[in-house]
Amino acid sequence: MKILYMGTPDFAVAALESLIAAGHEIVAVVTQPDKPKGRSAELVFSPVKECALRHNLPVMQPVRIKRPEAIEELKKYEADVYVVAAFGQILSQEILDMPKYGCINIHASLLPRFRGSSPIQHAIIEGDAKSGVTIMKMDIGVDTGDMLYKKEVAIEDTDTYETLHDKLMVVGGEAIVEYFELFEQGKITPIKQDDSLSTHAPMIEKNMGKLDFTKSAVTLDRLIRGLTPWPSAFTYYNGKQLKIWKAEAFDEKTEKAPGTIAKVEKDAVYVATGEGLLRITELQLEGKKRMSAHDFLLGVKMTVGEML
Repeated sequence: MKILYMGTPDFAVAALESLIAAGHEIVAVVTQPDKPKGRSAELVFSPVKECALRHNLPVMQPVRIKRPEAIEELKKYEADVYVVAAFGQILSQEILDMPKYGCINIHASLLPRFRGSSPIQHAIIEGDAKSGVTIMKMDIGVDTGDMLYKKEVAIEDTDTYETLHDKLMVVGGEAIVEYFELFEQGKITPIKQDDSLSTHAPMIEKNMGKLDFTKSAVTLDRLIRGLTPWPSAFTYYNGKQLKIWKAEAFDEKTEKAPGTIAKVEKDAVYVATGEGLLRITELQLEGKKRMSAHDFLLGVKMTVGEML
């Protein structure tokens, strides 16, 4: 089967590598245009482009995949199926209809839960016990197509966006290869999504990281983990932004108002919340390096009763 692969970030690399290793014919790779980086504005390749070049695969980088010239170029490759993973552009109906077996998407959630651009973050923020990858047939909607194959992953209490992303990246590579094996055996039965069970995972924005200490410590812990490493959770201390990199919910009652420093130990700061204490063990004050609470407290004398 001839596969045309569309993807851009790290998440999409594992699936491409897996398809190549499984012996599938990748006729071309489509990824986002190179982007300037830093003061020098040097152009940087996407991770998927780097992978494609390592394997000597043809690379397409259309500014707009829907433009006529891009569509004409796609037609040249005569692919049987398009596999899409975090490509970053919307495909038109014309493109969806081009390959014989349609367009297949590798989505990082157990659909119909968490349709949208940030399913990994929201799975942690919402406190789900599991996530996974759904291989789905693409249609003109946003993650609304028929489900073809699923693979689950447990979410641990310590998982951050970064660690869960890496787990799902690997599982995505496994799932797409397993899907094609079953497809070629005629063992895939498309399942329509139940729209009444769908939830949306909107784009992550920086202001989402501002901590509201009136919420429970459990809720804040999930938000911190879901937004690590980007955009990161934060509060303010003495007028300066204070990023919270690592914390955990501590089941202890306090009469102190939410946001009050309730206890300070040599390796942790405890902050009162709407329910329980938030035990902070890694943080970063504006203009300083990220560090453990132990090292932070050697230079900053936080005291009980101060407010965040």
